[in-house]
Amino acid sequence: MNGLFELPTLVFLLLAVLIIARLMSVLGRKTGNERPVSTSQRSVGGDNVIPLPRAGGEPREAQATLDLDAKQPEDRIKGAAPAGSPLEAGLIDIARKDESFDPKAFLKGAAMAYEMIVVAFAEGDRKQLKNLTAKDVFDGFVRAIGERESRGEKTDMNFIGIHKSDIIEAEAKDSIARITVKFLSQMITVVRDKAGAIIEGDAGQVRDVNDIWTFARDMTSRDPNWKLVGTQSAN
Repeated sequence: MNGLFELPTLVFLLLAVLIIARLMSVLGRKTGNERPVSTSQRSVGGDNVIPLPRAGGEPREAQATLDLDAKQPEDRIKGAAPAGSPLEAGLIDIARKDESFDPKAFLKGAAMAYEMIVVAFAEGDRKQLKNLTAKDVFDGFVRAIGERESRGEKTDMNFIGIHKSDIIEAEAKDSIARITVKFLSQMITVVRDKAGAIIEGDAGQVRDVNDIWTFARDMTSRDPNWKLVGTQSAN
């Protein structure tokens, strides 16, 4: 109409401008409800660490310091071993030398590491194994994997879960803490030949596995890593 906008068109344009202005005013604004990236989501293998879960609303490092510093070594290991036992004495010795040590948190982390190592061995994942094990143990795993591969065999493993885990030995010798854990787990494992035929195990059978593993850490080191230093089967 003589180069002028009709009224309905003008109204729609004004509404569009208002909507765009509204969006521009809120885009990029933080509400305070964004979820931060959690370090607990990082791979254990990637960090080479058996993670020690923390509780509470404060950052984990600060919360751990507040919780652990407020307790005496005897209080921190309370309930983790029979009173007066060599195991209790060993845990107390570690707790005295390492103010961050918490046996319950350690056990949770050790269970996570156990599953990761078992799966990595079945899959032949040397990198993951190297991150979580001491050199002697790593070399043993690598030899076994190499022998399996040279025969053209493959291990298929379905890790069902850990039924029970208990600390059975603990000691602090000089600066080295050593903790031995007994794991009762369940898994389905079969070994296949080059043709894919099963030569060991049963794909339909859940097997109970009893393992005794020892983890170690240098308590004077800034490195928080616990690594697997020894294995044996309890079956």
